[in-house]
Parts: sequence; C-alpha cells; structure tokens
Amino acid sequence: MGEKYLQLQPRLQLLADLVPQGARVADIGTDHGYLPVWLLQRGRIAAAIAADIGEDPLQHARRTAEEYGVDGINFRLCDGLKGIGSDEVDTVVIAGMGGETIIHILSAAPWTKVTGAVTLLLQPMTKAGELRRWLSDNGYCFTDERLVWDKDFLYPVLVVTGGMQQPLTRLQEEYGVCLWDDPLCGDYLQLQIRKLERMIEGKCRAESEAVQRQAEELEKLCLELKSLQKERC
Repeated sequence: MGEKYLQLQPRLQLLADLVPQGARVADIGTDHGYLPVWLLQRGRIAAAIAADIGEDPLQHARRTAEEYGVDGINFRLCDGLKGIGSDEVDTVVIAGMGGETIIHILSAAPWTKVTGAVTLLLQPMTKAGELRRWLSDNGYCFTDERLVWDKDFLYPVLVVTGGMQQPLTRLQEEYGVCLWDDPLCGDYLQLQIRKLERMIEGKCRAESEAVQRQAEELEKLCLELKSLQKERC
C-alpha cells in the first residue's frame, strides 16, 4: 500500500505554495499541523516548528503527523513567537487569525524584521487594512500579496520581510499593495466595491455631519477602486 498523502484546502495550499524551497518554517497557531505535515511530506522544507498557545491543538498536530508518517516536526507550546529563537527559522507563517492578533505576535518578536532575512506569510481573517498599516509603519516591506477563494470567502495572503516601505496610501492600506495583478483581482475589486457601496448608502442616511464626511471619504475610495476595475477590464 502506497504512502498516504495529506491534501490541503485552498487557503492552506496557497500558503504552502509560497513557502520557499528548503525553508526552516515556523507555523504559528498550527492547529492540526496540516501545513508543516504537507511541506515535510513532500520534501519542500528543511525543518518545521509547529507552535500553538494551546496544548489541545498541538495534540491534534501530533496525531496528524503520526497519521501521515511524518517525523521531524518540533512541536512548541508557546504564545506566538515568544518561544522561538531567531536562529531557528527563516520563514514564519501566521494564518487564520485576526489582524490585531498578528500585530500582537509580531510586536513581541522584533527579530522578524531586523535582518530582512525572514519571510513572513500572513493571512489575516479580519482587519487586513490595520495590519498593512502597522507593517508599513514598523519596519516591514511588502514583497507580494495573493488572493485565494476558500469556502465562499476570498482571503488575502501578505508576503512581507524586514525593510523600508514607502508610506501607504489609504487605498493600499485597506485593499492591498501588490494585489492588482492577481488573477482573482477582478473578483476582489467587485466584492470590495459592493461592500463600500453598502456602507456609503447607510452613512448617507445619517444626519450627522461627521458621518456625512465619512461617507464622502468612502466615496473617494470607491471611485478609486472603480477606476482600478476599469483598468483591468
């Protein structure tokens, strides 16, 4: 009977595809350990740390590794990157968390930006704009961004490293720095335009001048997105 190979859902598959060949990876918030198991099973990486703040997820990850016959994963019980040394990894994956949580994790690990030698693959579930702004303001630069459909949601994945980043416009903060050539950019723009139009409609009904000004600012963003949409069509 042949070896049993793990298959990934689209969101994790995109992250796996973005991991550099031969990397030493830390998967933060590993949950069931699917990503490091997949990468090691296919010989894509040199080493893996599967880290989680909870013992139960680490037990799930150990069972996944055992089920698929994968050895060599270092299972680490720690809060974010606090239990991982800068000399242990060159690629860090933080996925499936809110943007605020990712900021919290990176704030406690300044070594991720010092040398520019660490690749960060970040997949925020919420507040991607807040995360982009923080990264730009705190010594990280964007090298790529990608989009992926998974279970009826369109997720962004940010690829960043330590380095100087030009100040971001509000459009870049909220909607992306390097996304405009992604094959799914058309879908993404349409979704964001619809979301903005609903927000604008709601604010325009308010009597408050402050809310009306917010609506005007959102309208400017919406027009910029529509201009990008026309350029792509």
